[in-house]
Amino acid sequence: MSAGLMHGVTDTVGSPGARRGTVVVTTVASDSHTWNLVFLQLLIEELGYEVINLGPCAPDHVLVDACRETAPDLVVISSVNGHGHQDGLRVIAALRACAELASTPVVIGGKLGVDGQQSDAAIGALMSAGFDAVFDDASTTTREFVRFVGALPMAARAAERTEVVA
Repeated sequence: MSAGLMHGVTDTVGSPGARRGTVVVTTVASDSHTWNLVFLQLLIEELGYEVINLGPCAPDHVLVDACRETAPDLVVISSVNGHGHQDGLRVIAALRACAELASTPVVIGGKLGVDGQQSDAAIGALMSAGFDAVFDDASTTTREFVRFVGALPMAARAAERTEVVA
């Protein structure tokens, strides 16, 4: 991974060629930005995951349906427009309302509010609502996100897909 996006950061995560699982990436429904999704997709692919990128402005029901269909190992929700906190509370409620997604790791990050860094209370509200991690761009780094993703267990489905049958 010497030519990777995060040289020196992603080198320690996973082994080359090993598929760790599937990650769904999207923005909150009100966010039309795409550059963040492209960056996240490339970074997560470097970490050994297959990425399903739903693109910007994905309505909550589209995200829920895609997750029910694919049973991802992680859901990453990104925000650049500053409405991540508000929209995030709504979308995590929809995801957690589905029994089959109740234990799926879901994270949110980026510009979560229009006032800059989120307060501990605002981050706590997102965590209490059901997010497994919150990566506010004003207070966390890409390295912290990479550590979180690297700590996820390799999915059994991914291991089965990479087995060589003689």
